[in-house]
Amino acid sequence: MLFADAQGRIYEHPHLRMAGAWGNCCSEISQEDLSPLPEFSKLFYMPGCAPLGLDPDTGEYVLVEHVELEGEDRPVYAVAAFLEPGYVRTHLPAAHYGEKSYILPMWAYTAVGFRNGKYWATAFQIEYNHRWDPKNYDDTELIPAIEAYKRQICNGPLVEHLLRCATDHHCFAAKNLFLRRWEAPLPVSRTCNASCLGCLSFQPEGSCEASHERICFRPTKDEIVTLAVSHLEFAEEAIVSFGQGCEGEPLTEADLIADSIREIRGKTDLGTINLNTNGSLPGEVRKIAKAGLDSIRISLNSSRQAYYEAYYKPRGYCFEDVIRSISMSSEMGLYTMVNYLIFPGISDQEAEVKALIDLVRKTGVNFIHLKNLNIDPKLYLENMPKTESPTIGIKKVVEVLKEEFPDLNIGYFNQHITKA
Repeated sequence: MLFADAQGRIYEHPHLRMAGAWGNCCSEISQEDLSPLPEFSKLFYMPGCAPLGLDPDTGEYVLVEHVELEGEDRPVYAVAAFLEPGYVRTHLPAAHYGEKSYILPMWAYTAVGFRNGKYWATAFQIEYNHRWDPKNYDDTELIPAIEAYKRQICNGPLVEHLLRCATDHHCFAAKNLFLRRWEAPLPVSRTCNASCLGCLSFQPEGSCEASHERICFRPTKDEIVTLAVSHLEFAEEAIVSFGQGCEGEPLTEADLIADSIREIRGKTDLGTINLNTNGSLPGEVRKIAKAGLDSIRISLNSSRQAYYEAYYKPRGYCFEDVIRSISMSSEMGLYTMVNYLIFPGISDQEAEVKALIDLVRKTGVNFIHLKNLNIDPKLYLENMPKTESPTIGIKKVVEVLKEEFPDLNIGYFNQHITKA
């Protein structure tokens, strides 16, 4: 078991074993649950959250609030990992959240321990994609690339916004734009028709700080087209995506997106044009699809209406609108993906797995992204409906999906579409 002191220094407990959690329930960790902590993961400590460890002598879970360090009795806190892209967590940290008086920042907190000189996390790799390998994001190349981009391609308000995303927030997609490769972002929307608990670009007063800076202006079609065409014509495995962590809901700017796509496709048929969206407005999805969209990724935290509405808090749309958008996208020939936000203890409930199977069968979706939900575990669990449905584990969910749908693709990243 790991714990941290008030300065964030991490220690290995001399006796207690690492534990994990599914929802509010502690769980013993087996070797099959563990992977060596991926190289580019990060460690966090959680102030006000005492760790729980497993006593190997009694088999009991023990809450550790104080430890003697350097001759003093000091309060200690739980430690969590944030995994590098492509890895899915299976357990939350085993911690007591009752004493903290704040909301944890929006990261995906994962159980982590230490053994034989290595950190180990409760996770498994669902997909490796060279385009998102952190080794390929050396910032020594970024600044000259930004300067060249502004000089050679464009230097408008959207470029300036994405420059801050790349340098201040270390957004890989924004870095790709300036490095002129792979998937690049096209944020357009200042507003949203949902109030997601884990929104990355807006958090209400009294919550944690948002992890992204939401775009505060409406980009011009000319700048969108200039950025998109230059990227699609030049970049390797080129994707441009509307719908980013630094904006609201792109469907609220459906006319701008549709008009931009028509002009983009009037200039080039290269690359993939993708839309990341909550899928709330089927009519606007249809409009954008007809303009020349190639792929769509629609986000869900759950295939059950009550859980979906508790997280997204939709305004002016309902859960059935989202399902209709997924089905319609598939019927219209878009490469259709579901961005499935994973949370141990919720996503692996038997009732949830059944609902997800029904959704895949009903909609004909091509790809399921397994994305770790970035949120304070206490905040999420307090807002989710209570249920007696047993859990089967995140790994088992993947096994069930593969058995039920052999042709369904399951992974982590947006896909470059190879056209006939």
